[in-house]
Amino acid sequence: MKRTELERRERDLRKMEKKKITPGEKESMSVGDYIDGLFGLFRYDEEEIFNASDDEDVLEMLENMKGEHPEKQWDVIIRKAVNKTKVAQKDKAYESLRILAGIQPVTT
Repeated sequence: MKRTELERRERDLRKMEKKKITPGEKESMSVGDYIDGLFGLFRYDEEEIFNASDDEDVLEMLENMKGEHPEKQWDVIIRKAVNKTKVAQKDKAYESLRILAGIQPVTT
């Protein structure tokens, strides 16, 4: 990753810290907060996301997401976070995250 990309991520994480929930406010993160949070945790290059299947922080974020949002939004959050990375192997990362979160495959 480029230095500017790392600096942008650090700025985004600082912004998220500032937006932390204060007592008396809304107690859960929005869908957009989860998308940005997952995106901020990913380590990737142009080809793939390296920590999509084995990072404890990613797993914790996914578990929190499952507790705060209905099941129909889980796929949206994961897919948008993966798409935000613009990696070539999006489907592989998406499936790894679905498995990590314990989400059943979509049957049509």
